[in-house]
Amino acid sequence: MTNIPALSNKLHDGVLALPSGPLVEASLAAARAAMHPSVLNHCIRGFYWSRLFAAHQGVLNDADYNEELLFAANVMHDLATGPDAPGLLRFEIESADLAAAVLTGVGAPAGDVDKVWEAIALHTTQQIPERMGLLTYLTYEGIWIDFGKNADRVAEEQSQIHAAYPRLQMVHHMAEEILAHGARSETAAPPYTLAFHLAQERAADGVTTMERGVVGGPWGE
Repeated sequence: MTNIPALSNKLHDGVLALPSGPLVEASLAAARAAMHPSVLNHCIRGFYWSRLFAAHQGVLNDADYNEELLFAANVMHDLATGPDAPGLLRFEIESADLAAAVLTGVGAPAGDVDKVWEAIALHTTQQIPERMGLLTYLTYEGIWIDFGKNADRVAEEQSQIHAAYPRLQMVHHMAEEILAHGARSETAAPPYTLAFHLAQERAADGVTTMERGVVGGPWGE
């Protein structure tokens, strides 16, 4: 990771630097209004992990790399865990729909709105994001770094990021929020979705695979 500064000047303000502008402000405001503090911290950390992953992959200077959209996709990817979600579709789709409404409201181009929608809608879907656009790929990888995947790629920066945005038992709260959303209707947790499997696991022995995964993992809770 020592080669990151040479890849792009986008990190020159430090690991905790954030993009700015109306799109960023609106995304963060929506996330703050909707999410449990631990889930909000998870979403912000996802942005940092995504940016660091992008640096590791050498794509910070690619034409398709857009830091404002990367922030929006990460910070709003769990919006449906909040009170404004209808609870009629799986939480990934409702999060994407809510995020699209936020971006449309601040005048983001339709193409950018579609990219963020895709990144959020696919953030729990394995093996597909890496075949989509750069935003979807980076968003997926950043979110899953926060669950311990590729933790070695952010080892130098993780202590500073976790100090600024602590975990606060995120995985437990995340599971609870996804389960609550999925319980709102049959169509909110259809078979083979994450919410469906979490509900089965919780009913079976009270603990989900998501929660078990943090035991002995790189980040803990």
